[in-house]
Amino acid sequence: MRSTSLEGHTFGKYRVLEPLGRGGMARVYRAFHPQLERYVAIKVMRADLADDEEFLARFRREAKAVAGLRHANIVQVFDFDVQDDIYYMVMELLEGDTLKTRLNDYRVRGEQMPWGEMMRILLDVLDGLAYAHSEAMIHRDIKPANILLTKRGEAVIGDFGIAQIIGGTRYTASGMLIGTLEYIAPEQGMQNRSDARSDIYSLGIVFYEMLTQCTPFNADTPLAILMKHVNDPLPLPRTINAEIPEPFERVVLKALAKKPEDRYQGAADMARALRVAAEEAEIALPSRISLPLSFTTESAPSDPVAIFSGTTRNMVADAQFADDDTDVTLGQHLDKIRAEAQPDADTLVGEAPPAKPAPGRRKILVLILQGLAIVALGNLAMFAVAASTGRWAIFEHGWPIEIFLVCLGLSVAMYTTASIWVLVPLGIIFGTGALLAYSTVTGNWDLWVVLWLAELLAVAGSIAIPITLAKQPERARALSRLIALMLGAFSVLMILIVGVTAVFRPIWLILIGLVALIAWWLQQHRAKRAAS
Repeated sequence: MRSTSLEGHTFGKYRVLEPLGRGGMARVYRAFHPQLERYVAIKVMRADLADDEEFLARFRREAKAVAGLRHANIVQVFDFDVQDDIYYMVMELLEGDTLKTRLNDYRVRGEQMPWGEMMRILLDVLDGLAYAHSEAMIHRDIKPANILLTKRGEAVIGDFGIAQIIGGTRYTASGMLIGTLEYIAPEQGMQNRSDARSDIYSLGIVFYEMLTQCTPFNADTPLAILMKHVNDPLPLPRTINAEIPEPFERVVLKALAKKPEDRYQGAADMARALRVAAEEAEIALPSRISLPLSFTTESAPSDPVAIFSGTTRNMVADAQFADDDTDVTLGQHLDKIRAEAQPDADTLVGEAPPAKPAPGRRKILVLILQGLAIVALGNLAMFAVAASTGRWAIFEHGWPIEIFLVCLGLSVAMYTTASIWVLVPLGIIFGTGALLAYSTVTGNWDLWVVLWLAELLAVAGSIAIPITLAKQPERARALSRLIALMLGAFSVLMILIVGVTAVFRPIWLILIGLVALIAWWLQQHRAKRAAS
């Protein structure tokens, strides 16, 4: 980056007035065209990025393509040129805020962006992407800092084509991959391949962050972040915030599929899915985006700020302007990673079996303690019942309760970890407990000659189901919680049946109670149907 200030300089017919901010690839200035009496933003490329001998040809080719884009949701490029070895682009000056700033404002306030507001922003961005993709232009660096929220109430995409200008396909292969790792698509990071579906993935990460106020994959090193994009199952948004509408989660899951062919194949497809999701969730779509919170904060009022393409407020300090700037040296960090992790560049990302992240020792210890606590509390409850009623037969005839207490502990562990593999011990133990409970409650042990076949079915099912679902990690996580809830509820029911039977024998008391419960449920169901 040039150390000298460009204030007062003239680029063509544009006179530079003042700096607006800087990012990872360029510095942005406010400028004025005296003949047109128009204020503009001039983006000056970093001088050290223009050392490649092919840069000028690439700059002119890609900048011309970007300048040809005409859409309300894409920042307009007016001009581009090179002067005194300074490469610059002249763009419209927008007044407003970035989505990054808006999300940070909500975080500071401890509030959630309204669902309708999210939909309006995403639909505006998708309209811009759909048009650009139809013109064979890929953004390659979609993130909140590159989505501008204007005072006109529109979301506008900034920095379109800059990643291609700075790091063209061939140049990128030599170590100049451009992007931001938290938002980069797996095939973009591992293979340096990107198309319209890569932008869809990046926008899916943005949607995930809007819903949960965090990005899904974070780590301490570039390698760790990239490998999480490639291998790790997506943490379900509704496990972070249960208030997220389920149709929105479905859109996120499809947009963030590991393989490009499993995602939405175009921006228009994702836009249609969002509209359907909003309709299913009964979310009204506003006609425009609300004004930035920064304009209306009573405790910290501020003037409207001029922003452009990922830069922030006017007069911002030069140092550490943003912590998620586009990384222009990303390729240098990842070249070695690609060579080690994927020697065959033609191998599709996502075909390798997903890595199974091992839970931390602390988490395992907590789950073990939870299970022991459930067993201990169950035994204390049995003791309290026996002591208060004088019926100590609960320990003689109610011993299957111990098995279902273990099942309850495993159900809690399965729900907490969302791991389908917990079903292996849980299913086997639950099946065994159910058979033993039947024989204990009825006193009929002769049927074990036949019941051992049911035991084999329980074992086979408990092993086959996890193996089958493991091929679909996202579905497995969702079903694991549902199965955990079902088996946990049945464990509680079996504990009650065995316990009551052991204390108040004979079994006909239990049967009468179950018949009464079923009759009551049917009555309530009929009453609801009649009311509807």
